[in-house]
Amino acid sequence: MRPQRTSIHAVTTWVRRQPPKVKAFLAVVSGMAALVVLRFIVHDHDNLFVAAEAVHSLGISVLIYKLMKEKTCAGLSLKSQELTAIFLAVRLYCSFVMEYDIHTILDFATFITTLWVIYMIRFKLKASYMVEKDNFAIYYVVVPCAVLALLIHPSTSHHILNRIFWAFCVYLEAVSVLPQLRVMQNTKIVEPFTAHYVFALGVARFLSCAHWVLQVLDSRGHLLVALGYGLWPSMVLISEIVQTFILADFCYYYVKSVFGGQLVLRLPSGVV
Repeated sequence: MRPQRTSIHAVTTWVRRQPPKVKAFLAVVSGMAALVVLRFIVHDHDNLFVAAEAVHSLGISVLIYKLMKEKTCAGLSLKSQELTAIFLAVRLYCSFVMEYDIHTILDFATFITTLWVIYMIRFKLKASYMVEKDNFAIYYVVVPCAVLALLIHPSTSHHILNRIFWAFCVYLEAVSVLPQLRVMQNTKIVEPFTAHYVFALGVARFLSCAHWVLQVLDSRGHLLVALGYGLWPSMVLISEIVQTFILADFCYYYVKSVFGGQLVLRLPSGVV
């Protein structure tokens, strides 16, 4: 086990010493390699979307365990949970009026558990809530997402209001984790259960992004046409990519910490 850890430490040390452009290039190459692997081992790419929802639910389960077992919500962002509840509520509404499938059931389960987490943070465990660290102003993301949804939304035959709502939840989902990242940036130390939860979010976002990218590749771009015309198809893809890269840096340090045998994740300056 020691030689393996030594090799991993050598690789992570080399990566850490590289300039930002090289790190970005390595991240893109790693992402493309992962997409190639997924394309060959997952034949039905819709399973990737289901897997993304399942991983997200697993992350929520870890969060619930933390709240019930440790009786503390320290290190968690209430604002991220509220943003998650908002985009899930809007997406559930859109699912009922526009389409209804297994994703609706998974979204409903995640929505209910997210509401429970919000209740625990706001009322039961309020004393341990780090309100001074959770200082991200959510209107910085809600307002721009709403304006963007008004300007760029699907061009389908559904009612205009429903199309705007759908675009809003897509944009808001992409940035809903930003308050949680701000909390971790302020504390610099992330305890295990919170780290597991955020890493699960990162994996879920990557699987969701992989689902869309592989669908576009397999359909040779026809999927983008099916989504409508104008900027909307591109914005869907961009939103998926953005929410993946937002968490990429954290996931790198999480994996490094796990292989290094560290229970508590310590983030260097400039991360997230």
